[in-house]
Amino acid sequence: MTIERIEPGARMSQVAIHNDTIYLAGQVGNGKDAATQTEDMLAEIDRLLEKAGSSKSQILSATIWLATMDDFASMNAVWDAWIDPQNPPTRACGEARLATSDYLVEAIIVAAKG
Repeated sequence: MTIERIEPGARMSQVAIHNDTIYLAGQVGNGKDAATQTEDMLAEIDRLLEKAGSSKSQILSATIWLATMDDFASMNAVWDAWIDPQNPPTRACGEARLATSDYLVEAIIVAAKG
């Protein structure tokens, strides 16, 4: 069993790959509001998936956490413009207290290589 880790740190790796499945650590973005943070977060997801040999078209599932469901529509507006409409992943979205009060949105992604 081989596991490849990308951008490992003392606490976690940004990406772990086992066989042809890619697991991203929770990704957050910078910005003053949920839409801006979502744009930044999705750019980071694109970067990490490319580094792992994949793309948003290969996402199998996404779990999205919002600091408040009041941001659901603004996050979805950015998400819907970004996601590959021919290959939408499974998805869940919920409200949670995130690591710091600065974070408004976080996504956990599982994708296939390819």
